[in-house]
Amino acid sequence: MKPVIFHPKALAFIRGEEPGVRKEIGEALRDLQKGINLGLPLSRPMPDLASGAHELRVRGKTTVIRVFYFVKLTEAIVVFHAFQKKTQKTPSRELAIGRQRLNEVLHGNV
Repeated sequence: MKPVIFHPKALAFIRGEEPGVRKEIGEALRDLQKGINLGLPLSRPMPDLASGAHELRVRGKTTVIRVFYFVKLTEAIVVFHAFQKKTQKTPSRELAIGRQRLNEVLHGNV
């Protein structure tokens, strides 16, 4: 099973969410570790971020959460950004933060 590597800010955000959201994120990541490909509505590719980047789409009682993860590494799954989504389209600011954090994790600059 592949380990999951978290960007510290993504992990802090997820830990701050309600228990149901954390549970759903954890179950999805466990499925990814087992090699299960997740599809819509739970996950979708995010080629605008990077080849191999995806987003988990989790709905809480009062919020909608997005978690960006990267599966292209052979040795690990990288969770690099998480945020509360408030608009229909993913804000360009969140995409830019995601790109920066993915770079930080992949190049050991965290």
